[in-house]
Amino acid sequence: MIQRICSGLEVLRARRPLVHNITNYVVMNFTANVLLALGASPVMAHAVEEVEEMVALSSSLVVNIGTLSTPWIESMLEAARFASKRGIPLVLDPVGAGATQLRTTTARTLLTEARVTVVRGNPSEILALAGEKAETKGVDSRADSRGARRAAAFLAKEYETVVAVTGATDFVTDGRKTVEVRNGHPLLQKVTGTGCAVSAVVGAFAAVEEDPLAAATGALVVFGVAGELAGVSNPRPGTYGVLLLDALDRVGASDLRERAGITES
Repeated sequence: MIQRICSGLEVLRARRPLVHNITNYVVMNFTANVLLALGASPVMAHAVEEVEEMVALSSSLVVNIGTLSTPWIESMLEAARFASKRGIPLVLDPVGAGATQLRTTTARTLLTEARVTVVRGNPSEILALAGEKAETKGVDSRADSRGARRAAAFLAKEYETVVAVTGATDFVTDGRKTVEVRNGHPLLQKVTGTGCAVSAVVGAFAAVEEDPLAAATGALVVFGVAGELAGVSNPRPGTYGVLLLDALDRVGASDLRERAGITES
């Protein structure tokens, strides 16, 4: 798996895939910078009048429901359906699912009406989508990633997708195979938008990797290792955010081989 992730990162940087993001206002700039630092090419476009054209130009689509409104929901559904029809990888980030009915319903509608390649969420979001009780604090999770394993496997089988759950320990499942990822840094939780950025990185890997499980795993490992490299000098959150971009720009195969913590089951 490590060699596949290293190769995927190399291909990503060579191809510079265009990743179309319909994402929230809070994270647009940071997400774009993360994709640029990694080696991908970002575009943020949410007007319903252009989403089909933009999806057609892109190598993957990332839908993030962080700041919902009725026009945005329309655009998300239009783009997601079109991506599914064209066979373009689609990543769903169900931000805050379980916190409000609007968010939960929108995420479930996207899962039902489009062919979602990867769902990337925190434990509470995944539990909520699976219909289980989940406690949230705004859009943040109060559940442990290990507690969401059964819910993730259910969602993966129910919607024929891959589910990536991020937390203290990340894991990815297609309902049959599970990969646990033990990389990252505590300061990732102190910088707004790191979870959303991970979803965009999943989109970048899905654009160049045919296997969604490998794509999601590669994204989590690369982002997690970059997070560790950014924290080596023990910075504070403001500096850490900048160092994370630098680390994404320089993370390479030797770092991944040395630091990647993966268990497959």
